[in-house]
Order: sequence, then structure tokens, then C-alpha cells
Amino acid sequence: MNAVVGSHDLLLVTLDTLRFDVAEELAAAGRIPNLAAFLPDGRWERRHSPGSFTYAAHQAILAGFLPTPASPDGPHPRLFAARFAGSESTAPRTWVFDTPDLPSALAAAGYRTVCIGGVGFFNKQGALGSVLPGLFQESHWTPEMGVPSPTSFESQVARAEQVAAEQPADRPLFLFVNVSALHQPNWFHLPGATREHGDSRESHAAALEYVDAHIGRLFAAMSARRPCFAVVCSDHGTAYGEDGYTGHRIGHEVVWTVPYAHFTIPAAHTAGPTAPATGPADAAHPGDTAPPGDAPADAARPADAPTAPAEEESA
Repeated sequence: MNAVVGSHDLLLVTLDTLRFDVAEELAAAGRIPNLAAFLPDGRWERRHSPGSFTYAAHQAILAGFLPTPASPDGPHPRLFAARFAGSESTAPRTWVFDTPDLPSALAAAGYRTVCIGGVGFFNKQGALGSVLPGLFQESHWTPEMGVPSPTSFESQVARAEQVAAEQPADRPLFLFVNVSALHQPNWFHLPGATREHGDSRESHAAALEYVDAHIGRLFAAMSARRPCFAVVCSDHGTAYGEDGYTGHRIGHEVVWTVPYAHFTIPAAHTAGPTAPATGPADAAHPGDTAPPGDAPADAARPADAPTAPAEEESA
């Protein structure tokens, strides 16, 4: 990462609440082509979250503790790490910083740091919802980006495109996007579902397909000036009745196990097909390729989809 920081724009996307098993199944079935085109060998990496709900997981992630590889052969070297005596996961290739969090460290290194929020912990409507966005030089959130919005990710991508378009060519950008579409309520992403039907594993999967349909625009915006190093992962999963559990902030396998990927998007990438991504050996995976472009949404969201704020986190 020492060769990446300073030379690349940086993108961190947390697909809030996305379960590993759902993400894995959709990639294997060809249902998320824009994301799968960037995943090493078209597959997500299985990892363990540092927290079981959004606030806890993001406090760790934004301090450099990305989800940990789900294998016992650690310690697993980290991409970013605050300087800390005795750290066993800080390796020679780790970008080490001297501030308490990654956004402030990147700001000190010359980056413009921007947060585009999604779930309630990023809405800046109270003290708790201001902590995480307060780590960044700039933060953006509107109700249209929140969990009750059937077009939340489209609103987030539009803001990201605006942020990227305003970015000076000689200054690197660190953009963080907390994607709210996977979080409950998500029933309105499933064609034919109704409010009475409620959320399900199937509507969770449909929400991921919705995100995939628009994420190519985000990748294109973030690679317009220079190569972009991207981390795309979930912060935690959620239960839909497994062993009697529903929701998260619980110690269940479907909550702790999350999908993860990092890759390099080549400079001047567009939302259409391009050549394979290239970059420093510790950043890009062999075979990384650009996505084939935004796919159309499967269907329009139901007319009775929520438009007003709703409970946003199983806290």
C-alpha cells in the first residue's frame, strides 16, 4: 500500500448488512456482473467482520481494521494500520499512519476525504449519527440516501459523481460510501413484493442486484483522473430466521461472516468494457477486469415502497 497511497484515488465501499452467502451465490449465478467482473476470479473473499452492527464495525474499519480473512493461518497483514507497538498484523507493505483513524491520516497525506452516508449512523441528525461522518473533511447525507428510499444507491452514486467531478486533478481523493440498500427495509427491491410480505433473504439478494446495476457509474467516476484502489466489503451480515434469529448485533455466523474484495480500477475507466486492471503488485489482483457496464434494474420498485424515515439499525 505504500506505493498506492499518494498515487491512486482511494474508494472504500461498505455494502451495509450484506451477507456472505447471498453475495457468494449471486456472484456464482452471474446475477451481479458489474461487481463480479472486478472480484478476483469472479469470487468474493470470505472474511470475518470486526463488529456485529454498523457503528462498531465502522469504528474498526475506519481505524484500519478491515474484515479479517476467515482462515486460522494468521496473523493476516493489513492494508492500513495506525502505528501501534506490538501490532502483529502490520507488515512491510502496510501503510502505517500516526493519527487515530484512516480518514484523518489520509487528509494529512494530502487527500480530500469525503463520506457519503447511508444508514442512520451517518445521517448527522443527532450526536451519534455525527461521529462517523465527523471523521471526514466533508460528509453528505440526505433522506433519499437512507434505508427507506427505494432509490438510495442511485442518489449516492449521483452525489459521488458530483464529488469526483469537482475534484482537482492534482489532488487525490478518498471517497467512502456506506451503501444502505441492503439494510432493512429492503422488501421493495424484490419484484412483486409488498410491505406485508416484508424483508427476506430473497429481497436482500434483490437489493444487491439493484446495487450492482448502478455501481459501474461509481467505479467510472472514481477512476476518471488516476487509477483508483478500491475496497468493497460488508460491515456485517444479518439473520432472516436462522436458528430463530432475526437482524444483527448478535453473535451468529450469518452476521459475522462477510464478503470482501480489493482491486485496482485503471485510470480513465468507463462503465463499459475495458482492458484488465493494472497496478502495484500489492494492490491489484491478477485478472482484475473492468465491469461490462451498468445493467438495467430488474423492475421498478413497488408503488407502496416507503418514502419516510424508518428504523434504520438493529441496535
